[in-house]
Amino acid sequence: MDRLGSFSNDPLDKPPCRGCSSYLMEPYIKCAECGPPPFFLCLQCFTRGFEYKKHQSDHTYEIMTSDFPVLDPSWTAQEEMALLEAVMDCGFGNWQDVANQMCTKTKEECEKHYMKHFINNPLFASTLLNLKQAEEAKTADTAIPFHSTDDPPRPTFDSLLSRDMAGYMPARADFIEEFDNYAEWDLRDIDFVEDDSDILHALKMAVVDIYHSRLKERQRRKKIIRDHGLINLRKFQLMERRYPKEVQDLYETMRRFARIVGPVEHDKFIESHACRWFLNLEQYLCVYIYINRRHSGVFYVKLQ
Repeated sequence: MDRLGSFSNDPLDKPPCRGCSSYLMEPYIKCAECGPPPFFLCLQCFTRGFEYKKHQSDHTYEIMTSDFPVLDPSWTAQEEMALLEAVMDCGFGNWQDVANQMCTKTKEECEKHYMKHFINNPLFASTLLNLKQAEEAKTADTAIPFHSTDDPPRPTFDSLLSRDMAGYMPARADFIEEFDNYAEWDLRDIDFVEDDSDILHALKMAVVDIYHSRLKERQRRKKIIRDHGLINLRKFQLMERRYPKEVQDLYETMRRFARIVGPVEHDKFIESHACRWFLNLEQYLCVYIYINRRHSGVFYVKLQ
């Protein structure tokens, strides 16, 4: 069992599963034989025996988790990170809201643990001082020049470009109109009460599971859009038009496989075929020019 799993509670901070591209939730699996880059799988893909390229289902693996103590035997690493994030969100001293956000500890436990290990701990205080001094040493004395950018574009609200981009908001990196925009409607009448029968409770849980799967699909599509640079639609279209027609046809055919091979590999594949096409064209033009000259044509025939 790996003791160095990602501690963050935010699933977006974790790498995606190589099988279903969903964001990983602890515990998850890391292949011990593949990499770099590391090969991560969610438990569902791992139990199905997912295989990809050199990765085989019988490879040795590690279980990535943060369910182990670090500073205190009664506090797991995941709870330590949750405490720090709660203090950062709610503010130092607001222990009741910190405890409400954590859900697993009381406000007295949160205050006592934080003061003991993060305020009154001399080792931690000296570490913070060294980090601050190192950060100040890296700070540039001169001003950093600022350059405006149009990527991603920032269209005005309710403009034609904004509607084409599904209401994309660059400052939030989110959309006004989501994929499967009405997925939440199925939950509006769901209410868990104690006198529910087992069948009714199971039915409600199934509805919630379906909703979670729809959210995963929404996040997966957002990741594809972000990784492949599809937000700036005009820039994407201009990049397509710079290829000759033959390469554009290949680009259109291979577009459906881009989400499988990844953005970098897809671009390398298209660029390599475009380079090959230009080299073939250059070779053809060279031969065409030479054989249209009488002397060079005879010499070319002899070489054949």
